[in-house]
Amino acid sequence: MSRVRDRAEDFKESVRVAALGHGYTESQLAALMSSFIIRKPPPKLPFTKAAIKTLESVRELEKFIVKHRKDYVDMHRTTEQERDNIEHEVSVFVKACKEQIDILKNRIHEEKGGSTKTWLGTSDESSRLDLIAHQHGVVLILSERLHSVTAQFDRLRTMRFQDAINRAMPRKRIQKKRETKAAEPSKPNLVLKSDVSKVEDQEVSTAPLRVQEQLLDDETRALQVELTNLLDAVQETETKMIEMSALNHLMSTHVLQQAQQIQYLYDQAVEATNNVERGNKELSQAIQRNSSSRTFLLLFFFVLTFSVLFLDWYSK
Repeated sequence: MSRVRDRAEDFKESVRVAALGHGYTESQLAALMSSFIIRKPPPKLPFTKAAIKTLESVRELEKFIVKHRKDYVDMHRTTEQERDNIEHEVSVFVKACKEQIDILKNRIHEEKGGSTKTWLGTSDESSRLDLIAHQHGVVLILSERLHSVTAQFDRLRTMRFQDAINRAMPRKRIQKKRETKAAEPSKPNLVLKSDVSKVEDQEVSTAPLRVQEQLLDDETRALQVELTNLLDAVQETETKMIEMSALNHLMSTHVLQQAQQIQYLYDQAVEATNNVERGNKELSQAIQRNSSSRTFLLLFFFVLTFSVLFLDWYSK
């Protein structure tokens, strides 16, 4: 039995000698061998870079909401102006992320007309459709992530709105109780005042008493005006909160609808990919059938020609 000898080292040495003969240096050979072992990653597409940037923006938005959650919900930590500033910054964040997602979606439609090159340099229709389906899936994931983050802030806004309602309701009840109490004991107060006036008429004059009553009435009216202004301010705040909540809910609804549309487009892209693959298989089968039928026709005409020549020779 013949012994097997490993000639790999001899082959490497011969390749090194040939490379040195063609002008390569030892450093260039080392760099070339390292590139074979550790390959460089392929450059990222512009769509991939933009998607990563959008994902980072959504993560920054989520971190900002988590960081300012207590400041936004707790009324004793911050003022109304600071909470309004937090809400404004969140709305700006959401708008920027939404615009980035729209740009990604439009870029998919713009790149549909392009061609994808494989590693051999030939265009591949199925790989292009797979890339489009993958891009639709990326946009769908980003839309769902943004929707989940906005839903978290919606819950915080609902808590703030509920706190404002709870603070406004006791004031309304206190004012109603005061009005009922002021309407009910009107007659007894008249009786008591008449009795007191009879007693005081005997001791002092009624002029200082009227001055005191006038001062009390003025203070009561000023307090009522102040409470009315506070109630109007609370009602105006409630109205603004309701409008902002409705607008945010509308925006979240539109984002969800767009996510559903993107999911529908993604399903269509996947179905188109499957249809293209089936069409390629049918085309290959048709080509095979065409080649076999062509061979059969050539064989048939050859046999027919040979038969005619044979019959002609036989008849002579």
